[in-house]
Amino acid sequence: MIIAFLISFTACIVGAICGMGGGVIIKPVLDFIQFGSASTISFMSGCTVLAMTTYSVGKTLINREKTVEMKTVTPLAIGAAIGGIMGKSLFNAVRDMFTNRQMVGAVQAGALAVITIATLVYTLNKEKITTKNIQGPVGCFAIGLVLGVVSSFLGIGGGPINLVVFYYFFSMQTKVAAANSLYVILFSQAASVVSTFVTGVPEFELPKLLLMMAGGVCGGIVGRKLSKKMDNKAVDKLFILLMCFIIGISFYNAYVYAVG
Repeated sequence: MIIAFLISFTACIVGAICGMGGGVIIKPVLDFIQFGSASTISFMSGCTVLAMTTYSVGKTLINREKTVEMKTVTPLAIGAAIGGIMGKSLFNAVRDMFTNRQMVGAVQAGALAVITIATLVYTLNKEKITTKNIQGPVGCFAIGLVLGVVSSFLGIGGGPINLVVFYYFFSMQTKVAAANSLYVILFSQAASVVSTFVTGVPEFELPKLLLMMAGGVCGGIVGRKLSKKMDNKAVDKLFILLMCFIIGISFYNAYVYAVG
């Protein structure tokens, strides 16, 4: 049980700093140590990310920090919430396609690896790319819808793709993008978790889940404090290192699920 807490704690420190929520680390690491079925891990990871983002976004709003661009991001977050429900339905549909339910884990891990590679390539070349500044609610909603589907299906909360979306479509700097990403992840993850309770919760151990959620909140507390001491370049470097780790472990997990 302690290892579950430590994984959640460490992942959510990095997730709070980079705006990825922590699920993008929790999910593949729990897959790696064979913590449970793909459905159970996705659910427990989602609950942990929800706890962390609730704390982080709550503190941001209570302190009236002006990092979250509410007018732009709220329609995006609503789209992400609806996309979160759709992504959960997509996950269930893909899972039911296989007689071996573990194969959905291979699909998740492979998709995460591919998306993270694309994100890494963009991040390394973002200074050369002309960005956009979308402000209309319809465009923001549509982007959020796609983000919600992807993050919910992969069981990662938000992940690296959120940061790239905020870089490219909204011309945000790294730390501002991170704060807005957590706001969106809160909506999409809440919708995904609620959808899971409606459609059927996988088997899980409550003490482990509560410990992971506590680790997520503690990680969010530490991550917020560390973020204030880091500049955009430091966060970018951490983000790049994290993506390299995710790519490696995702390919390994895809192989293990596929042959297992």
